[in-house]
Amino acid sequence: MANVTDLQTKYSKLAQEYSKLRAQNQVLKKAVVDEQANSVSLKEQLKQRDQSLRKQEQEMDSLSFRNQQLAKRVELLQEELATSEAKGKKGKSKGDSPSQHGIQTQSVFDEDLQKKIEENERLHIQFYEADEQHRRKEAELRARLEELERNAEQHQTVVGGLTTKYMDTIEHLQTDKARLEVKAQTLEREAKDCRVRAEECQQQLRRCQSELNRQVKQSSSVIQEKVPFNDTKFSDYNSLNVPSHNRRHQLKARDIASQALSFIQDLVAALLNFHSYTEQRVHIYPLDSSLEPISPLNQKFSQYLLESAAYVRPLEDSFLQLYQSITEDTVTVLETVVKLKCFAESFSSYIHFLQKILPYQLKSLEEECEAPLCTAALAAKNKELQDDTKRVTSVFEKLMNYISLLALPSVRQDAMPQSSASAVFTQLAACLHNLHDAIKEMSKHYNQKAGIEQELPTVTQKLCTTTECLLGSLGSLTSSTGKVATFFSNNLDFFTSPGYSPRGGSIALNPLQAESMLENKKKAAAYIHALKKFFQARPQSVPYREALSNRRILTSSTESREGLTQQVQQSLEKIARLEQEKEHWLLEAQLGKVRLEKENQRIGDLEAQLAAALGGSSISQTAAASTLAQSHEATEAEQKAAGKEATLCTSLVGMLCTTPTVEHMGDEESREQLIKTHYMSRVGELTTQLQISDSKAVHFHSECRALAKRLTIAEKSRETLSEEVRTANQNITRLQDELTTTKRSYEDQLSMMSDHLCSMNETLSKQREEIDTLKLGSKGNSKKNKGR
Repeated sequence: MANVTDLQTKYSKLAQEYSKLRAQNQVLKKAVVDEQANSVSLKEQLKQRDQSLRKQEQEMDSLSFRNQQLAKRVELLQEELATSEAKGKKGKSKGDSPSQHGIQTQSVFDEDLQKKIEENERLHIQFYEADEQHRRKEAELRARLEELERNAEQHQTVVGGLTTKYMDTIEHLQTDKARLEVKAQTLEREAKDCRVRAEECQQQLRRCQSELNRQVKQSSSVIQEKVPFNDTKFSDYNSLNVPSHNRRHQLKARDIASQALSFIQDLVAALLNFHSYTEQRVHIYPLDSSLEPISPLNQKFSQYLLESAAYVRPLEDSFLQLYQSITEDTVTVLETVVKLKCFAESFSSYIHFLQKILPYQLKSLEEECEAPLCTAALAAKNKELQDDTKRVTSVFEKLMNYISLLALPSVRQDAMPQSSASAVFTQLAACLHNLHDAIKEMSKHYNQKAGIEQELPTVTQKLCTTTECLLGSLGSLTSSTGKVATFFSNNLDFFTSPGYSPRGGSIALNPLQAESMLENKKKAAAYIHALKKFFQARPQSVPYREALSNRRILTSSTESREGLTQQVQQSLEKIARLEQEKEHWLLEAQLGKVRLEKENQRIGDLEAQLAAALGGSSISQTAAASTLAQSHEATEAEQKAAGKEATLCTSLVGMLCTTPTVEHMGDEESREQLIKTHYMSRVGELTTQLQISDSKAVHFHSECRALAKRLTIAEKSRETLSEEVRTANQNITRLQDELTTTKRSYEDQLSMMSDHLCSMNETLSKQREEIDTLKLGSKGNSKKNKGR
């Protein structure tokens, strides 16, 4: 009852708001019409103002022209006045006989002149003010232009600095890229070598696996042919032919059961949501239960849907019990999984529930078709949904039959052979795919129906939200059924393969054999534990062949490890040697450049001396040549006399051609040692710089990634803030429009009230006047009566 009262109050509030909005809409329409009329009148006023402005400009031009004419006329009048004054003086000297007509014309001219002078002064003042205003504006614009030019120069300098900085960083990154490419090429070569070695190892592994598989097949054939115990007279004794416990099969079964449990939980949640949202929709459409009672059929349907949790929850609980019954120490086959029967019973109870609510679902869709605002397209979609509901229910019934068949072997022995179980599993996988397709089709039709319903004029927000929730539950139901179907198809080989079977036979495993298997497993575990204790008490021994094979494996692994370590060490030494050679040749190149510059300078000096010497006589040339030859012969003689030849010294640093003398024999070793130490220190510095640059690059990369993330977050926040600002501006404009409309309406009401008050005042004044006139008339009549 509280919900009904809340809905009624909400509905009344909505009705009041709707009436307010309608009134506001009318006011807004009137305001829009008034604004359009005002805009038209303003446009006309603007045209009139433009015309008047043009007229005033024309008048200004004509007045300026007239001012010039008047200025010329004033000058002429002043000249005439001067001549007339001169004539007047002469006339006075001759005889004072001025005429009255001349005096009047002179006074008229004086007044006209005074007016023209005043007008000219006024025009000069206006011209001066306009000129001052123009100058001020020009000064402001020039100051603004200078400021903008300064800003442009500052921006240009900042852009230039940034471009240089970015060019430096680009060059640095290009050098790093080249270095990393070289390193990548070396690593690729090493990776290729490793791949070749890995392929060789894989080939050896394949050969070993093929040999082991052959031996396993041979051993299994011998076991199957000669080990089993078959008693043809008493078949009960054949239970001794129990298989061995398959721990891998049990782990696989538990893993698959855990995955299936998660899928079943998703399916149960989707079914619960679907039934609950369907129950909510029944109370909203085609009739809203808060406004009017729904049909008895829908009431019954709603009651059944409220009971859906009692049928859907046991599916999850029973499958959870099934999952808990599958452990590592049990035997998981159809004959021993007793909890599967509980799951089958829970599933069959849910199927009976679906069969019970199916006619109500169909009738509810028919009631929606009979609604007054139901269109033909909506009726067609309801018909398709009826077909989809029937199809989904039939597929669920098939699933129930298959699950019941799979649960039979745990109740009755020899109820189903292995081939029949494989066929049932295959049909179950196909049925799950059919269920997924049916629910997917129903979800598609429901989406189309929701799109058609939103176009109806009577659709409410509550119906839209409920429909969206229902579509979401259908989507989750579609995805969960698809996952279950895909999961079952992927693991179909595991379900159809026999996990356990007695040795020497192909019949299924019975519970007695399973118990014997578990007892044997316990005995074997106890026996192995006792053996372990026994062998731990005595010194361990290894067979000779196994020891030899282990020794060969150990020696081969150690040799391969030593070979790999040697290769790594050689690679590192080679890299260090190449770095040293690189530094050496760089220094050699610098020394060569310096020597070349010195040689060029010396050659230039010699050429200058030669050019200066060429200006002298030929005698001086011959003398210089003879002296040069004599000096050369003297040096050769000294070298021969010394008996020492040039020697070529080679070292790790490079080659050095020296001529050993008595003074320099002791300096070679020290010079070589100094060069070595210099180069080694230089190599160490460069390696440290390389490590520092690598760490900086990694740090910069992480910072760039963090900045990129921060940038994306800032962009998102900026977008959200801009959206909020846009909505706020829209709200502000809307409120301003509402304010203007309300203000205009209030002004109209006030004007109407004022007009009404004026009319009332006029009527009151008229009434008072009439009363006064009547009073006066009555007084006059009374006086007349008294006079009579």
